[in-house]
Amino acid sequence: MLLSDFDYALPPEAIATEPARPRDAARLLQVGPTGLTDGRIRDLPDLLRAGDCLVVNDTKVIPAQLTATRGNATIGITLDRPMPDGTWRVLLRNARRARVGEQLTITGAPDFTATIIVRDDDGSAALRFNRSGADFDAALAAAGALALPPYIARPTGPTAQDASDYQTIFADRAGAVAAPTAGLHFTPALLDALAAKSISTARVTLHVGAGTFLPVRGESIDGHKIHAEYGEISAAAAARINQARAAGGRIIAVGTTSLRLLESAVTPERQITAFAGETDIFLHPGVTMQAADMLLTNFHLPRSTLLMLVAGFAGLDRIRSAYEHAIANGYRFYSYGDACLLERG
Repeated sequence: MLLSDFDYALPPEAIATEPARPRDAARLLQVGPTGLTDGRIRDLPDLLRAGDCLVVNDTKVIPAQLTATRGNATIGITLDRPMPDGTWRVLLRNARRARVGEQLTITGAPDFTATIIVRDDDGSAALRFNRSGADFDAALAAAGALALPPYIARPTGPTAQDASDYQTIFADRAGAVAAPTAGLHFTPALLDALAAKSISTARVTLHVGAGTFLPVRGESIDGHKIHAEYGEISAAAAARINQARAAGGRIIAVGTTSLRLLESAVTPERQITAFAGETDIFLHPGVTMQAADMLLTNFHLPRSTLLMLVAGFAGLDRIRSAYEHAIANGYRFYSYGDACLLERG
């Protein structure tokens, strides 16, 4: 398929720069085989059935944006993921002249440096920091900032409110560069209402990496490579999901991150297995998806791999109609925006 198949025009005013308040007041567009229905996130308990299981991502966003100096040059660093050898995969900006073996001085924390171990042509690199463990975490807390998506305009940087807004209620395991934004809509009251309807929740972890910000290059999506991200599904979470399906419940992936992880661990018999490792699965039209029956997700950027994923899940024509409806009816788009509930096509 062509990249242009996933393009659409969005008026700038449709881009949300802060979430709905309260979070479960966000709008929800139901997208199914019989058409489109407008509602609110807080309607979820009435839209789902007893025995259904929501699969949520409990990753926690870290302050992954760093600024460093190399001589007189200022270099931007966005952390991606830690590697088994103790290095960090990162994206570098304004670093064309930086070479392997050179040291970068991180601003914002004393005696905080990184050595370039690997440089790649796509702007990614491997860095070895001079701190590790709790010492690294403390330096990162002092020097780092949230890596908010560029469409959330913050001329002076992320605010204290963003530190709260850009974290889900499920956030527990630190490691994400970007928030799993479908989870931003949940509140304690909504979780209580879901539990009262005997709708269960299973937690998985996928640490969203810096690759989520990278565009697809080339006219065809064939051969596009997704940056790997680390994920885990515990044996207990897999058992809960499989038990819900065996009892006739539906599996609802909360967010594209949860769905990508489930699809990385599903068997041909639609059983979810325990999983711990990296996944670079690229989901798009033409790839069979069978791990979930429904997907709760925000509205995604044109030409993005996330838009390709939802088109593969629900059908490209259905997604086009849904996005046209959402734009015409004033839905709010992207990370802080509204959501849609998709049935598998």
